[in-house]
Amino acid sequence: KEEGCVFCNAQAKEDSTANLIVFRGQRAFVILNLYPYTSGHVMVIPFEHVATFEELPPATRSEMMELASLSMSVLRKVYTPQGFNMGANIGESAGAGVPGHVHIHVVPRWGGDTNFMSTLGETRVLPESIEETYKRVREGFSSQQK
Repeated sequence: KEEGCVFCNAQAKEDSTANLIVFRGQRAFVILNLYPYTSGHVMVIPFEHVATFEELPPATRSEMMELASLSMSVLRKVYTPQGFNMGANIGESAGAGVPGHVHIHVVPRWGGDTNFMSTLGETRVLPESIEETYKRVREGFSSQQK
């Protein structure tokens, strides 16, 4: 387990497969989930280290929602999912893996993407490496900005 906040540590590094940040806004960034539910699973995270949305300035909350929307647009083009799950787990008792740094999950979904491996075997099977996902999603964000 790394020392400090995993999200704060990631934003201090140069963007690459070492930190998985695919896009930086003014107040928040988009990062791949290192332990994704599906290919393209991203998180929208404020630069500010706070535990809840109400601790954030309104401009940061607004940018986070815009980045979640942009993430869905990018992921639609890159992966053509049939739907999305989007949400936040706020606090340890709500299932937050990083309870001290609030974030929004954006998870592309397809019919049948939950199968016996994930349900019974408690194992996720992804069709590509995290490095390939990083390359595809980062390029997707780059093409949106042109």
